[in-house]
Order: sequence, then C-alpha cells, then structure tokens
Amino acid sequence: MTNYFFDVNTDCFEEALDRFAQFFIKPLMSANATMREIKAVDSENQKNLLSDAWRMNQLQKHLSLESHPYHKFSIGTKFFVVCEPGTQHMEALLKVVYELYTDYVLKNPFYEMEMPIRFELFDINLTQVVQKGRVALLGR
Repeated sequence: MTNYFFDVNTDCFEEALDRFAQFFIKPLMSANATMREIKAVDSENQKNLLSDAWRMNQLQKHLSLESHPYHKFSIGTKFFVVCEPGTQHMEALLKVVYELYTDYVLKNPFYEMEMPIRFELFDINLTQVVQKGRVALLGR
C-alpha cells in the first residue's frame, strides 16, 4: 500500500485535489516514465540494502505475522507485472516470482546485485509459472 500526501493552500484545494486525483483516474503511463519509476524504486532498494537499520527493520517485518500489513516488503525491486485491472491472483503470482528469484538468482554465488538477471534455470521456471498462470487465468 502506498500513502500519498500533499500540501496546498485552502483556496486552491478543489483544483489541487482534482489534479491529484487525475494521477489515478487517467495515469500517464508512458514507457519512458514507467522505466524511470522502476529504476527509482530499484535504486531506493539498492541504497537500503547497505543500511543496518533498514535490514533490522526488514528482519522485524519478516518476523511479524504474515497476515499483518507490516509484514509486507516496504519498497520494490525491478519486478513488475503489467495486467488488466481486476486480474485475479496477481499477489500469488508475484510471490512465486520472488521465490524463484530468491532460489535461482540471490542464492547464486556468481550473482551481484547490479547484474542483469541471466540465469537459465530462473528463466525456465519463470516461463513455466507464467504459462501455468496464463492457463489458469484463461481457464484453459
């Protein structure tokens, strides 16, 4: 969940609220802007990996109840899925993708954080998961 905050003078509130709402009503999702956002989120994540305080916070989150919102990862990585609004089971798919990433990429002793992901077993298993998901979503 992302929380958004903004300050505005009271005499401009309605116009500012309408402008702010348009980001969600009609988002401008150009390929360039989307990639910029993905890189910004990943950059924030990479920066935090070096912080002991952030890692302690992640440990506390990991040890909290899975059903509690605090348990969720607080910033993103380069994984994202483009889908139609209302598509079912996306959280489950992303969880499986992250598990594959952990098993085949993060546990690989030759992988470094800035490297592109180029691991055959990861690719094979990811393709299988996506194909199974597509079949399940399409009812085939």
